[in-house]
Amino acid sequence: MGKRRAGRELLRSLSKKQKKHLREFGEEHPFYDKLLLLLLLHSYFPFQSEDSDKSSAESDSETEVEQVSGYHKLLVTLKTSPESESEEEEDESESEEAEESEAEMDSEGSQDTGEAEGGEGDKNDVPEEEEGTTDTAEQMLSQEQADGTDTSCDPRHGVIEEFTDVKHESEFSLETNFMEEESGDCNADKRDGNPFKQHMDKELDDREMEKMSTLPKTSSQSQWPRLGQLIFSSTLEKHKTFKADKEVDVKQLHLHKPLESTWPKVNKPFLSSVDKPRDSSFTLLQRELFCIMNSYRDLFYPERNALTNGEEIRHAYCLHALNHVLKANAQVLSNNAKRRDRKPGSDTDDYRDQGLTRPKVLMIVPFRECALRIVHIFISLLEVNDKKKIDVSNKKRFKGEFGSDPEEKPPNLKRPEDYEAVFAGNIDDHFRIGVAILQKSMRLYAPFYSSDIIIASPLGIRTVIGAEGEKKRDFDFLSSIEILIIDQADIYLMQNWEHVLHLMKHINLLPLDSHGVDFSRVRMLNLNNWSKYYRQTLLFSALQDPQINSVFNKHCFNYGGQVAIRNVPLTGSISHVVVQLPHVFRRLEAESVTSVIDARFQFFIDKVLPEYRDAIMSHTLIYVPSYFDYVRLRNYFKKEDLNFTHICEYTKKAAVCRARRFFLKGEKQFLLFTERFHFYKRYTIKGIRNLIFYELPTYSHFYSEICNMLKATDSGVDATWTCTVLYSKYDAQKLAAVVGIDRTAQMLQSKKNVHLFVTGEN
Repeated sequence: MGKRRAGRELLRSLSKKQKKHLREFGEEHPFYDKLLLLLLLHSYFPFQSEDSDKSSAESDSETEVEQVSGYHKLLVTLKTSPESESEEEEDESESEEAEESEAEMDSEGSQDTGEAEGGEGDKNDVPEEEEGTTDTAEQMLSQEQADGTDTSCDPRHGVIEEFTDVKHESEFSLETNFMEEESGDCNADKRDGNPFKQHMDKELDDREMEKMSTLPKTSSQSQWPRLGQLIFSSTLEKHKTFKADKEVDVKQLHLHKPLESTWPKVNKPFLSSVDKPRDSSFTLLQRELFCIMNSYRDLFYPERNALTNGEEIRHAYCLHALNHVLKANAQVLSNNAKRRDRKPGSDTDDYRDQGLTRPKVLMIVPFRECALRIVHIFISLLEVNDKKKIDVSNKKRFKGEFGSDPEEKPPNLKRPEDYEAVFAGNIDDHFRIGVAILQKSMRLYAPFYSSDIIIASPLGIRTVIGAEGEKKRDFDFLSSIEILIIDQADIYLMQNWEHVLHLMKHINLLPLDSHGVDFSRVRMLNLNNWSKYYRQTLLFSALQDPQINSVFNKHCFNYGGQVAIRNVPLTGSISHVVVQLPHVFRRLEAESVTSVIDARFQFFIDKVLPEYRDAIMSHTLIYVPSYFDYVRLRNYFKKEDLNFTHICEYTKKAAVCRARRFFLKGEKQFLLFTERFHFYKRYTIKGIRNLIFYELPTYSHFYSEICNMLKATDSGVDATWTCTVLYSKYDAQKLAAVVGIDRTAQMLQSKKNVHLFVTGEN
């Protein structure tokens, strides 16, 4: 009973938002992954005793070890060996932990105040496995249902039945509504050169389809004033110069009627005095990006920055998405009126204006705060003036669930500006919401099959799609997506990139059910299963990464072609290192991309680690971007009985405090440190004298951040500082982001191990 009460106390300590996430079993951040495993064990064995629960967990681990997949083997290691030491340490008294945390904070000074006692660490703690977890979750569920919210879920299948608005179904139905004659929106969309109609009405023949599926793409380059170097690739279109519009007149963009008047007002905060003389509605970046978007070509822009241009880009793609939806719906409503007034026996093929399902735009964003900002932009673009407010259903509920509580943010936290920009507001990453737009009204929480736009996180959409073999799974609503927007793709590398790949495999497939569609209104491109060739994909990221490039190159089939921005960094992030530090870049050889993982591990244990085994090389931090590499190194260090400690995204707060203290005082010679932990926490690790980058960081600015941590220890021994970086020829993009393109070319041309000494002094 003591453990049951302790479990309830742990759940009571969580905020209302965290309790909801706990009930929905979602992986808010990597710190919740272990809690998910514990809850799943309770769901399968709810009535067993404490001893039997322990034995069941052990038997589950043994079963998973027997599986062939290395991925599952590492997950088993996560549940057993990685935290075995920290779980034993958790048996210490709470007062002793508090004293250790307080002592650490005193030793580290004011910069890290609140890091171990509060802040993000509090949000991302993983509670102990307790019997009371299931009971408390059931109480929460009944309370939510009493409040009128349908929140039942099946944790074994990952299908969540959240609130959906069924009350306004008839008001937002495309089948039963007609275009208002006085609006004139449909006539405006019939103007010559309308990009929407040109793209969607083009009929591809079998010969063109065969070309797209068999022939390679041809590419050409061009230089634009703001975007820089563009790579235009296509199978159907021949080489031609794709130029940016020097000036943009809103009336020439073929925007839907209300957007022509609202866009200049909504975008005004981003306009500077430099932009205003030439163009009163777009910044230079927006002008060039929208030129590509409005041509319905695929776009990959890898220079999104949350601090500088993030909101500019968000406004631009929101304008494009809303413009597309309004035009598509206006066409349907106009044809509804024509069908109503048509003479009997007339041809019905003239009214093919829909897909197999209604959703047209899918927007993938990392956090609820992003969805909140997108909806606010939509509302602002639809409101012509202050007197004509649009009707938004369920707006209060939306603000409550997607907004943030200012009181939840702990005080005295000092983090870099880019961290504050990325993690602003509600950072829950398990959500999805349907949005329906009809003329002058907006419906939030619309059922997916009644939505025009779906805004979701990768995890939120993954739990709906499900996995093969699950009974409750659905992806038919993705069959007719015409615009796919993936914003902040780099963050998904820190969450779970598999969710993005899973989505790309299930988009634009033929639906398994008709869902009440009128096939006489369905476009032939959808009936022919050619939807993916008409889908426009807009991909925004803060960096270029092989995994992101792979999605753009292998999962985007737009017949209009693809445009990728490919600017090379002239100076790398090493120029931002403020400490005088010798940087040694050591090249390892690998025959292929698949073999580089094993080659790097072997190179490290044979060539690098022996140089640091001596006690004189203490205070060595090993930065590991991949969690699976981290597990491999940790197991090897344990096997070799090395004096080390480790911190990863799954490590509990108390264990993190102890690891940092041991490393600072020199009680542990090595510290294994994962990139995802640094991404979510950005703690300053003190006591570093020797740095080893097991692999180049995903984010180039992490390199300078980690190097600059050496100045946090005022010991006067900077002459003994070292920094070693492992790289291969397959790390060209990451290497260029760190040292610059010129040095990268020199380093890659040499086939031998290169020792390059660089002083990163400004």
